[in-house]
Amino acid sequence: MDFIIKDRKLNDAVNKVCQLVNTAGGRAFLIGGCVRDFVLNMHSKDIDIEVYNLAPQKLIEILSEHFKIDLVGQSFGVIKIHDVDIDISIPRRESKSGLGHKGFEISSDPNMSPKEAASRRDFTINTIAYDFINKVIIDPFDGMEHLNKRILKHTTEKFLEDPLRVLRGMQFAARFDLNVAPETAKLCSKIKPEGLASERIFEEWKKLILHGIKPSKGLSFLRDCGWIDYFPELKSLIDCKQDLKCHPEGDVWEHTLHSMDAFAEERIGDAVEDLIVGFAVLCHDFGKPQTTIFQDSKICTQSYEAAGVEPTKCFIEHMTNRNDIVDAVIPLVESYMSPVELFNEQASDNAIRRLAKKVKRIDRLVRVSRADQLGRFPTKQKNFPAGDWLIDRACTLNVEMSAPDHIIMGRHLIELGLKPGIHFNEILQTCYDAQIDGEFFTLEDAKKYVITYLQKRNIS
Repeated sequence: MDFIIKDRKLNDAVNKVCQLVNTAGGRAFLIGGCVRDFVLNMHSKDIDIEVYNLAPQKLIEILSEHFKIDLVGQSFGVIKIHDVDIDISIPRRESKSGLGHKGFEISSDPNMSPKEAASRRDFTINTIAYDFINKVIIDPFDGMEHLNKRILKHTTEKFLEDPLRVLRGMQFAARFDLNVAPETAKLCSKIKPEGLASERIFEEWKKLILHGIKPSKGLSFLRDCGWIDYFPELKSLIDCKQDLKCHPEGDVWEHTLHSMDAFAEERIGDAVEDLIVGFAVLCHDFGKPQTTIFQDSKICTQSYEAAGVEPTKCFIEHMTNRNDIVDAVIPLVESYMSPVELFNEQASDNAIRRLAKKVKRIDRLVRVSRADQLGRFPTKQKNFPAGDWLIDRACTLNVEMSAPDHIIMGRHLIELGLKPGIHFNEILQTCYDAQIDGEFFTLEDAKKYVITYLQKRNIS
């Protein structure tokens, strides 16, 4: 097998590193994700190389003669090459010494065998190594076979030592459309998220949302291995019944899986936008479990969008302190049915302006609403006339990607003779509400509105 790196500069650097190692009596293997991605015909931007039979200091010496390098944790034997995405390491031994993802004692050992070194890796699909010089695959744990069969399987019992591996399994299943082996799911059920930092949890969820081609596979794995218990907002969706006329796909959990897959098919490639919309789609029905009741033998839900605000906040805030994400996701969850409702009413321009004021980004809202609609009827034609209508109207009103700009500003009140003070906030808010409601559209008319408002309230 001929591993071809499309980036010429990167390919030349990899070749030079491997040649230098071979000449010095060592052996260099490409390992991990870059090999896995190559087997899957996917492009990998960074390369990991593991070097055998060379002492760390010797490796540093020969590389520093030809490259500008950085050492990242010298005891780990990790070397970064400047100007190209190459990480070079010595095989290392790990022994559990504490809680969580970082609770390990690590030491380099250049004399380990490739199989022993690979045994510390999480999944067999990440244990495949490639000899770049001799064009040879080393596959001690049948990772190639598992990739071909779309199976995600743990490598050894050492998997138990790192709880982050469960969430890595979640995002791997989603990213590569893999089925998790039953024995791996069973092993994961024995692991608890001890000592896992919230930012590490967040990073794995980001990968599922930004790169998962089948997010439903990752979410289903969480359920199968019992880790859904650690995400109660998600767990509550399971067996939450819905009216089958509106949701023939099943309960809220099944609907969420379909909606996430629909979202994944239509990501736009902007990490910020996709992350916000992806979280909103994931959380959009968090309010249903607490608002669903049976009435006259019918399933009814009332005000579930608003009820979804608090569980959405809890879910996101448990894994990140990024208020920008929370603040952007909440209004999307709270209003995701609005595109359909406004379309059915053929709502006025004022109603659309009010929606833009509330959610800030109608373009994001339409993406969330579209994923919800496609999640209801996943096998039907993928059109969404309500979304198309709303985007067209919002573009005409220039509110597709922002709330309407304020026509009246503080400086205009000063021009009208008012002295600045806390009363400005109330006046400006009143003017903005009137603007949204179509009371005026120009600065001249806005000033007239202010004068009338001030006269009625004897404000000077």
